[in-house]
Amino acid sequence: MTTEHTAVLSQVAEFVERTHGSFIDGQPFKPNGSGSMHVFNPASGEALSCYQPASAEDVDRAVNSAYRAFRSGVWSKLAPNVRERTLLTFATLVEEHGEELAQLEALNQGKSINVARGIDVGASVDYMRYMAGWTTKIEGQTLEVSIPVPQGASFNAYTRREPAGVVAGIVPWNFPMMIALWKVMPALACGCSVVIKPADETPLTALRLAELARDAGIPDGIFNVIVGKGAEAGAALVSHPLVNKVSFTGSTAVGKQVGIAALENMTRFTLELGGKNPMLILEDADIEQAVGGAIGGGLLNQGQVCAAASRIYVHKSQYKKFVEALASAVKKMKVGAGMDPSSEITALVSEKQLASVEGYLEAARKEGAVFAAGGEKSELPGYFVNPTVLSDVDQSMTCVQEEIFGPVLSVVPFDSVEDALMKVNDSRYGLTASIWSNDLSRVMKLIPEIEAGTVWVNNHVPVDPNLPFGGFKQSGMGREFGKSAIEGFTELKSVCITY
Repeated sequence: MTTEHTAVLSQVAEFVERTHGSFIDGQPFKPNGSGSMHVFNPASGEALSCYQPASAEDVDRAVNSAYRAFRSGVWSKLAPNVRERTLLTFATLVEEHGEELAQLEALNQGKSINVARGIDVGASVDYMRYMAGWTTKIEGQTLEVSIPVPQGASFNAYTRREPAGVVAGIVPWNFPMMIALWKVMPALACGCSVVIKPADETPLTALRLAELARDAGIPDGIFNVIVGKGAEAGAALVSHPLVNKVSFTGSTAVGKQVGIAALENMTRFTLELGGKNPMLILEDADIEQAVGGAIGGGLLNQGQVCAAASRIYVHKSQYKKFVEALASAVKKMKVGAGMDPSSEITALVSEKQLASVEGYLEAARKEGAVFAAGGEKSELPGYFVNPTVLSDVDQSMTCVQEEIFGPVLSVVPFDSVEDALMKVNDSRYGLTASIWSNDLSRVMKLIPEIEAGTVWVNNHVPVDPNLPFGGFKQSGMGREFGKSAIEGFTELKSVCITY
C-alpha cells in the first residue's frame, strides 16, 4: 500500500489490516459476536481498518482490570524513580516508532503527515518526558496549626498527594494519539491506572500506544483501551462506579453529559471542551505576521483544533488590507491527501464532519457573508473542504457564534478597543484568544479583560507541557499540563499528628 509521495511502512499496512478489539489487562481483547465497525481513510473515503466494539460488559471487564491493578500496588507502590524510568522507556519507544505512529495518524485521521510527525509524535514525546519527570516531584506541604486541645499538646500537620485511582480518559478524533497521552502520562506519573476510550472514528494509535506501553514494562491492567461508540462504550465507562476520575476532551454538549454522569457517582472530572477563539488585531499590528498567525492558528489540522482561531477582529484601518492578504494566501494553499507532504490543507476526519462544515458554509451564504476565498467542497475524493475566508461578517452570524471545527475563518472589523473587547467576549466559550500588537502597554491592559483560559500575544495556538491549559465559561472545567495536571490526578490528604 503506497501513496504518491510517502510509502506506507509494512508494519503500518499489517496493523491496519487486522481486525482490532479493545486492549484489556495487557492483551488484545476481542468480544464474541459483537459485529464490527469500520474506520475510514478520510483522504479517499474508503475503509481503512475495522474493529469489534466493546459492550458494557467489556467496559466492566476493562475497569475491573484497572481497579485490580491499581489496588494491588503493582504500579502505584513502585518507587517513584522506577515509575519514572518506565515512563521514559515508554517515551523512547514512541519516539523509535514515530514514523509508524505518524503514518497511522495521517491515514486514520486525515491530517498532514508533516503535522503528524512534528506535533502528534514530536510534541508528544516531549510531553511524555516532561510528565515522566513529575513522577519524582509530587509533593505535599507541612502546615502550622492552632489546635487548642488537648492543652499543651504539639502537632505535626502536613498534606500528601495520593493517586486518584482508576482514570477514564475520553479522547477526541482531532489529535487521537497526542490527547490520549495528555491523559495517560500524568495519570501514570501519579500512580493511577487508566482506561482510554478513543473516538470511534480514530482508535488505531491508542491501541498501538497500549502495545508499546506493555513493551516498556508498564504492568498489565495499568493501561487499557476500549473501542466503540461513545453513546455505548463511552457512557458505560464514565458512569462506572469503580472509576475515580474522568478526563474528557471533546464537544461542550457531550462534555455536559459526561459531567452529569460522573456526578452520579461523585467521580472527579476534568472537561476540556469547545472553543470559538478570537484573534484581536490592533491597528499597529504587523499585518504580514498576523496573516501568518491566522493561517497557522486557524487552519492547523483543517481548523479541527479546539484552540483554533476562527473569528478574527481587525481594526477598520487595517481590515481591507488584512482580508485581501489573508484571502490571497489561503487561495494558494495546496489541498491534498495527508500522506502527501506537500499538502497544506488535508481531509476532514469523516463524512459526518464534512457535512457539518458544509452546513455552516450554507448558513453563512444565507446570512449574507462574503466569501473572500473558498467556500466549497474540493473536487478531490474524500472529505475535503477548500480553506475559506468570510468577510463582511456580522457578530450575530452563525459563523461567528458557533464552533465550526473546519477550515473557515471569519473576519470582523472593529472601530475601538472597547468595541473589540465586547465582541471578543461575546461568546459562550472562553478557551483561548490572541492579541496582535507591538504596543506593550495596551496589550498588558487588554490581557485581564479577555475571558479566556489562555491569551497569546503575537502568536496563536502553541502549547507547552509546563503551561496550564483549559477554558473559561463553557469551554470546560479544570486544567491540563504542568503541575495542574498532577493535581488533577491526585487526591489531597491532610494528616494531623498529636504528640
